[in-house]
Amino acid sequence: MRYFYLVIVFLVCVACHDDAIPKPKAFLRLEYPEAAYSKTTIDSMPFSFEVNALAKKITSKKIKSTTESYGINILYPSLKGTIYLTYKSIKHNPANLRAFLHDAQNFTQKHTAKADEIIDRRYENDLNKVYGMFYEVGGNAASQSQFYVTDSVEHFLTGSLYFYVKPNYDSIYPAAKYLEKDIKHIMETIRWK
Repeated sequence: MRYFYLVIVFLVCVACHDDAIPKPKAFLRLEYPEAAYSKTTIDSMPFSFEVNALAKKITSKKIKSTTESYGINILYPSLKGTIYLTYKSIKHNPANLRAFLHDAQNFTQKHTAKADEIIDRRYENDLNKVYGMFYEVGGNAASQSQFYVTDSVEHFLTGSLYFYVKPNYDSIYPAAKYLEKDIKHIMETIRWK
């Protein structure tokens, strides 16, 4: 009888444990300062936009090409990232516009091998004649955000976000989301000259 009670006590002790529940996924929580934007006008560029004060350096250079082209880099040293912009003049040539659109869309699709998902959002601003697409790339792709905007007649601008670290989506997620807002703000504040 004594063994019977010991077995009962043992079973009660073993049976009273809660089932193990896996912990939910979590992302690193980093807090960045509230964005403070100011207008940036680079004299040689045929457009202007607003940039976050967290961007410490903006560089630009003319690209040797058959069309008027410029490269602009917006550096965020504290986030270890850069937004790369490339401007190309369409020069009222619909063939140029088709080629530029094709290149921009193919550039985003090259990330499908590493991306978990690519979400595209159309952007239209009839008042300022700015039309384009924003792409959010999820997963361990090299670039988490890309976009292009155009007025469909003279101007075409593409942009992409890159970090100076190996793309580990869990680690760069907070910075990618913060800079995604900056990219959207750039798109919204583009003014053609």
